[in-house]
This record gives sequence, C-alpha cells and structure tokens, in this order.
Amino acid sequence: METEWNSFALEVTYTVLGWVAFVVWSCSFYPQFILNFLRKSVVGLNFNYLLLNNTKHTLYLIYNVSLYFSPAIRFQYHKKYGFDQMIPVAANDVAFSTHAVLLTAVLLFQVAIYERGNQSISKITMGIVITVWTTVAVCSFIAFQSNSWLWLISIFNTMQVIIAALKYIPQVIMNFMRKSTDGFSIGNVLLDFGGGMANYAQMATQSIDQNSWVNFSGNIGKVLLSLVCMFFDLLFMCQHYVLYPSNKAASASVTEPLIKSPNQPVAASVPVAENV
Repeated sequence: METEWNSFALEVTYTVLGWVAFVVWSCSFYPQFILNFLRKSVVGLNFNYLLLNNTKHTLYLIYNVSLYFSPAIRFQYHKKYGFDQMIPVAANDVAFSTHAVLLTAVLLFQVAIYERGNQSISKITMGIVITVWTTVAVCSFIAFQSNSWLWLISIFNTMQVIIAALKYIPQVIMNFMRKSTDGFSIGNVLLDFGGGMANYAQMATQSIDQNSWVNFSGNIGKVLLSLVCMFFDLLFMCQHYVLYPSNKAASASVTEPLIKSPNQPVAASVPVAENV
C-alpha cells in the first residue's frame, strides 16, 4: 500500500509543479529545433552536446519507467528507504523522459540532414558513450544474477547526472572559442532553467508534506539534475547576455541613400556586424 498525502493542497501543488516542469522542460527542446529548421543549418550547435544529451535522457527514461511501473523495484525501494516513504518518481517524470528521448533523437536527425560545416562528434564523446553502454551491459548482467534491480537503475540515475554535467561542457567551450552564442538557442536555456526550478520545487513539496527528506536521497539523481541544469543555464545566460552579446557573424550591410546629389559618387556597400 502506497503512502498517502497529508495535505491535499500540497498534493495538488506537487502535481501542478510536476506538469509545469514537464511542459517547460519539454518546450525547451523546440527553440533549437525551430532554429535549426529555419536556418537549415546546425552550425554553432555542438554535436557532442546532442549525443551526450540523448544518452543521458535514455538512461533517465529507463530509471523513471522502471521505478514508476515495476512492483518489484518499488518493493526494493520501500525495503531500502522505508515502507512509509513515497516513491520519488511521478507520471510527469516518465512523460518528460519519453518526450526528451524522442526530441533529442530528432535533433540528431537534423544534424544528419542539415548543413553542419566542419563540425563532428569527437573521439572523446564517442569513448564516453561506449563506456556508458558497456557499463550498462556489465551492471545489467550483475543485477540479473542477484535481482538487484534498484541498485541497477540507481547506477543509471547516477550516470545520467554525470552525463548531464558533461554534456554542457562542449557547448560552453564552443561558445568561448567562437566568442559567440550564434546558432545556440537562448530560448532553450531559459526554458531549461524554468523546468529545473519547477522540478526542484516539486521534490521539496513532497518532502514538506511527508516531513521527511528521504525522497531527496531516494532520487538524488532528480535533485542533482535540477541543480546541474540551473548552474549551466546561468552560465549560458552569462555568455549570451553579458560576455558575447554582439558577436554574431556579420550578415547585414549598410548602403548609401537612394537620393544623391548630382555630383556625389556612388559608394560601395560597407558591411557591418549585426547585433544578436
């Protein structure tokens, strides 16, 4: 029997915050998707970031689906953290993870069909991804022998947090090297930050109602994910609005007035840099 909520108001708040996080985080994928579509280009978007992001969300999806739907894993969770504790995964977590895997796959498809310049996926990133899935295979074999399914998905949850931190670094470095955020959607960043705040607030609401912070340790991956996202989002905001606000590649030009005096020579167009 699952633990009941003590406060109906907090239960409603928990549900609302969860679906707000789902909507905002899910919408955060679309500015980049639309930007790529309009430009017919993915130049400026780091492919290492995309591949790591898809890997991270796949691991998070496995964790959320397993803990939300599997009676055996839920029993193992209660056995470890207490039968009076709530499962720290909600329906919105499952919905978000499913959507995130699909959208990151679509973004990778855009990389395959749009202009990408000389960009490519680095050997380091490929090594990380191969290491991750090798670890998944080895740990799955170990878990199968001992039925340690909660241990297994907890490893997946830990790995997705590590990848969440790693995935932002290539884009941060690319922005720094180019001294520009052109091609990387700031709308994605702003929505991602809002989703992280709502996600963290949802966890806090459950803890307040239950007068226990066990759900934070029980799903430490969800907590750290919110904090990691918000940290890097603030860094991206700093790059976009403070460090490199006017470094978009020049694409506009200023021409002479159409009406000239009879003796005034016609001047050539003078290109100027366009502000972001």
